[in-house]
Amino acid sequence: MAKFGDLIDVEVPVLLEFFTEWDEASNTMHPVLKDVAAALGDKAKVIKIDVEKNNELADALRIKGVPTLIIYKSGEMKWRQNGEEDANTLIGRLQEYA
Repeated sequence: MAKFGDLIDVEVPVLLEFFTEWDEASNTMHPVLKDVAAALGDKAKVIKIDVEKNNELADALRIKGVPTLIIYKSGEMKWRQNGEEDANTLIGRLQEYA
């Protein structure tokens, strides 16, 4: 995986979803994230991060539950939420930071 700083220190907003394979809510979010990525194209990035494969990062960001959604812009955290969210709301949030 790329260095975390390289993933978030970009000019477009970056939506991160921290998930686990076995969590039902996380799996529900996967098609939502595909819709968000398709709708925004190169105006935003959508990245899924498995907390079980990235324990140190999850600990550093104090990820306590999944799914956890975080938006970064130019390396700075702009928004964070635990739990599911619909595609239109996420698209709107990302467009706020575009």
